Amino acid sequence: MNIKNKSLLNNYIYYIKIEKGLSENSIESYKSDLTNFFDFYDEDITAISNDKVVNYLLDLQELGLVNSSIARKTSAIKNFFLYLIEENIPIKVNIEEIPSISYNRHLPDVISVEEMFKLLDEIDMSTSLTYRNKTMLELMYATGIRVSELLNISLHDVDLSDKSLLIHGKGNKQRLLPIPDSTMEYLLHYIKIERFDLKKDKLIDTLFLNNRGGKLSRMGFWKILRNCALSSGITSHISPHTIRHSFATHLLEAGANLRVVQTLLGHTSLDTTQIYTNVDINYLIEEHKLHHPRG
Repeated sequence: MNIKNKSLLNNYIYYIKIEKGLSENSIESYKSDLTNFFDFYDEDITAISNDKVVNYLLDLQELGLVNSSIARKTSAIKNFFLYLIEENIPIKVNIEEIPSISYNRHLPDVISVEEMFKLLDEIDMSTSLTYRNKTMLELMYATGIRVSELLNISLHDVDLSDKSLLIHGKGNKQRLLPIPDSTMEYLLHYIKIERFDLKKDKLIDTLFLNNRGGKLSRMGFWKILRNCALSSGITSHISPHTIRHSFATHLLEAGANLRVVQTLLGHTSLDTTQIYTNVDINYLIEEHKLHHPRG
């Protein structure tokens, strides 16, 4: 955040605390929402246009943030610009022309952190197949990868020493993702013991295998996820995409930087020779560790 934006934000926080008398929780919410907005556009906030405000809110929709959170962030942004107007600070935004974000189109299903923990923590681990299920779901929630990316992971994509995962995404783009320690424990055990039992005598590089020692299908994974949800007593509709969007939503709700989440999800242009264009890997690791519920 540049010096000018930081100064304006600090003045606004002082204003809502001293003059408006908002609660500490409300102040923290405003500060978090506005900080994320400022970080998204690395320029003076007074130069931001209406289009950029709308694009920011639409990006939050694309990441799967729940409606109530988007409404709260919209309110925080508008109230901040109203404050600037009252302080006679020139801005480009015309608040009356910022349209309400349409929620008519279907937003991805998201489950709460509590439901996610219930789903993950109640998976049976007594057999090689059920331990594989536990490892897959833990890895999906820890990284936000797509189901197609999960099923295409090879042993060579996992760096056990660096605790990182190389993902081959859409359009032959690659991204490197940190694996938190809690997930790494399951992954190590699965690779060394359970996967060895599943592959039988086959020579196969695929990480997650079916009961015949071959590559797991998307339909096979969908059935596994459905059975895990039923066993844990979760009645919400859960699909592989639910885990991905819950990953993004939980990080954003905890205050993670939007650009970091976009990079983790693979929404930025990355290739084999320049994996990171905007975010350093060490920053990714620290942001993930700080904000992810399983970090």
